[in-house]
Amino acid sequence: MGSSKAEFFTEKQNEIATIAKALGHPARIAIIEYLLKVNTCICGDIVNELPLAQPTVSQHLRELKNAGLIKGSIEGNTICYCIDEKAFSILNNYFSEIPEKLKSKSCC
Repeated sequence: MGSSKAEFFTEKQNEIATIAKALGHPARIAIIEYLLKVNTCICGDIVNELPLAQPTVSQHLRELKNAGLIKGSIEGNTICYCIDEKAFSILNNYFSEIPEKLKSKSCC
């Protein structure tokens, strides 16, 4: 989404779009699934799990972090990544509202 148009949408709409865009690549989904499986990990561990080069994995990690889906802490020369629960709570709330809203709508 162009940054010049983001101002026409609500903060919530922009937030959901940013998160959804970050989840729009299968490698990022694989990273999220791996972090859920191991709870925390180091970047090198993620590289070993994916059929991608280290710079590519780093780019995907950066996208996930910028969207607020993961967080990282520096430990020596490595960064330890884990899931950021806040973004997933936002997604959960957003999607859990949809079935309730659909009950009051008639089908087209």
